Amino acid sequence: MSKTALVTGASNGIGFEFAKILAENGHDLILIARTKSKLDEIQNYLLQTYGIEVYVIVCDLSQPGSCGYVYEQIKRMNLEIDVLVNNAGVGDWGIFVDSNIEKQGEMLQLNIIALTNLTRLFLPGMVKRRQGKILNVSSTAAFQPGPLMAVYFATKAYVLSFTSAIAQELKGSGVSVTCLCPGPTATNFQASTFSQEIRLNHGNKFSSPREVAKYGYRATLKGQVVAIHGFLNRFMAVSVRFLPQWVTLRLVHFMQDSQ
Repeated sequence: MSKTALVTGASNGIGFEFAKILAENGHDLILIARTKSKLDEIQNYLLQTYGIEVYVIVCDLSQPGSCGYVYEQIKRMNLEIDVLVNNAGVGDWGIFVDSNIEKQGEMLQLNIIALTNLTRLFLPGMVKRRQGKILNVSSTAAFQPGPLMAVYFATKAYVLSFTSAIAQELKGSGVSVTCLCPGPTATNFQASTFSQEIRLNHGNKFSSPREVAKYGYRATLKGQVVAIHGFLNRFMAVSVRFLPQWVTLRLVHFMQDSQ
């Protein structure tokens, strides 16, 4: 019997690549994103290419009550979730004092509350069946504060902390929880987040969404708790533990600032 995977933020980037990898490995899919036309296009592609079942739910997870809506829709489909990929997320760039308060609220809702609520809604069924996998997409931003992206970095630190804690709670349950921490990746996130050229983008070769998703999928299969993609990213994540925080803050501020 096929297993069913739920992927949020599935219309592009890492989320779309996760959908393809899960389809390649025989999973039926439930895909969530905000744009119906894009979801329909992806649904048709996956159906024709892999011959699996693909369901779509058009939903903006940055809105309160959206997770309950998703859960009820899936209950009506009479489906059980075997793999949950909490990939949806947004960022914002600029000094906090000038930030848009509504945009910051939507970021908190999507990056933290939706991820937490979806995990809480679908985890009990996994525990009851004594099998299941959850993948929460964080970032290397989780390992230090981020001037000029203060709220975004903080949300990703939450995802790392939350995932690590519940992974410990679930030991022996048959359910694993993995936190994927990619570095800068060649997705729409970069274009939509940064309003101008920043030093971090200059001359750097970003990872492809495909290689990040493949790495995350393998880590999820192994039940790895924290999966940092890329040797340099792993090195940097460890290194910040040994640096004075004022050094880390100035370095991140410099890299995030415009040239």
